[in-house]
Amino acid sequence: MIAIADYGLGNLASVARAMAAIGRPAKLTADPKAIAKADRLILPGVGAFAAGMANLAGRGLIEPIKEYIASGRPFLGICLGLQLLMETSEEGTSAVRQPAGLGIFAGTVRLLPGPGKVPQIGWNSLRTNGRHPLLQPLAGQYVYFVHSYYADPIDKSLVAAEADAGVTFAAALGRDNILAVQFHPEKSGAVGLDLLRSFCEAPL
Repeated sequence: MIAIADYGLGNLASVARAMAAIGRPAKLTADPKAIAKADRLILPGVGAFAAGMANLAGRGLIEPIKEYIASGRPFLGICLGLQLLMETSEEGTSAVRQPAGLGIFAGTVRLLPGPGKVPQIGWNSLRTNGRHPLLQPLAGQYVYFVHSYYADPIDKSLVAAEADAGVTFAAALGRDNILAVQFHPEKSGAVGLDLLRSFCEAPL
């Protein structure tokens, strides 16, 4: 079973529709037991970092997601689902007290500095670096972004793709069974659907 973690924030239904469109229906679920039993897990999301973590906690999903990732099964984070993998975020907080994320990757989520328009909404090209095989077909392709913040990992070897929006930022992070993208594959046309298809076909 492919599970989409339902924690009440945006783009969950659009990801489910994209999965159905490629013939890989996914179960949108807030059930910790369903997430624990999933063969593949997608953590999407659009919205604020602190609200995302609060919703995950309120539905009892934090530990099941961490345990799922630790199991080595394929995991895909999308947009906020990438950012929540980090330790902390600057979003809506002072530097003194930052909300805690899932802590899968060490580092912080930071505000795009400009001078371009923030939030970045629209198409932007990817630069891949060969660190994640699923991203190689996306080298130089344009994908769709909607975000004001970006993940800044301490370990730069996690960065699997970059893009530019006033600053060069991590457009994707990857390690072992984890792939997390700042862009929206479900809104990125055939290229994005191909990435979702490749995720579904990745070895268990």
